[in-house]
Amino acid sequence: MCLLALSLSGVCVTAVESRPAGVLVESPSHRPFGARVKAFVALTKPRVIELLLMTTVPVMFLAAEGVPDLWLVLATCVGGYLSAGGAGAFNMYIDRDIDAMMDRTSQRPLVTGMVSPRECLVFASALTVGSTVWFWYLVNPLSAMLSLGASLFYVVVYTMILKRRTAQNIVWGGIAGCMPVFIGWSAVTDSVSWAALVLFLVIFFWTPPHYWPLSMKVKDDYERVGVPMLPVTAGNKVVARQIVLYSWVMVGVSLSLQPLGYTSWFYSVVAAALGAFWLKEAHGLQARAKAGITGAKLKEMRLFHWSITYVSLLFAAVAVDPFLH
Repeated sequence: MCLLALSLSGVCVTAVESRPAGVLVESPSHRPFGARVKAFVALTKPRVIELLLMTTVPVMFLAAEGVPDLWLVLATCVGGYLSAGGAGAFNMYIDRDIDAMMDRTSQRPLVTGMVSPRECLVFASALTVGSTVWFWYLVNPLSAMLSLGASLFYVVVYTMILKRRTAQNIVWGGIAGCMPVFIGWSAVTDSVSWAALVLFLVIFFWTPPHYWPLSMKVKDDYERVGVPMLPVTAGNKVVARQIVLYSWVMVGVSLSLQPLGYTSWFYSVVAAALGAFWLKEAHGLQARAKAGITGAKLKEMRLFHWSITYVSLLFAAVAVDPFLH
């Protein structure tokens, strides 16, 4: 992790000392303690972490076939927050140049100057090292390695390599967001299983149709900074078609848990109902895109907001099912 920090520092050494154009530099006297604390919390991307923990804890119930050890759940959640938070902070450190030029990210701590790049780099490194040690000694070494692997994948493979080079960035970069499923399962069993793999694939195929509608909404931002998100390079019709394809695969994969013997009818009924509504929304978006509808009438954010509800309810069913199975 120290090598990664040194590498990042070396790559961006000039930017560490001088902020990108458009960045508001706060003087120390204008950085009150409370605001600074909020800024460091913001570096961890708390709303993203909510989604990650939302998939981790239910998997622990499924792995335990009931209620897992509550101390283990707490330890896993704390470790997961530290790990994902460190990766989020590294992401903001690397992307601070484009964050300053995008409306959606213009108030991030490094852009406003509430946190300096050097402080962010130290903070991200400390969280990543701390989370790995935490998992190793308080959960198990397998979970520690999976957590560290997820962080490295998100920071190096997605943020440093894929994000600014390919329209498929979110597809393969989304693998990091799938890892909490493996971490939750391994925390309980010190192993992985087919059930964990199925749920990993659910999140893998969920991620593009979850994120692409948001990218459609803010594609001008991405186009301005040269990030080749699919809506920027392909247009709404192609994106909507891809969303429908990924959605069908996601729903199909989600229904395979019962045939494999890991869940009961309850999970399958919930997964089928949620999947049907998802497909309705995905096909609706595709129909509007085919008709050439743009702007507010495209209603792309309906699918984005529903995607969060979908994954929340699906994994809630994962947690409840062991008590019925």
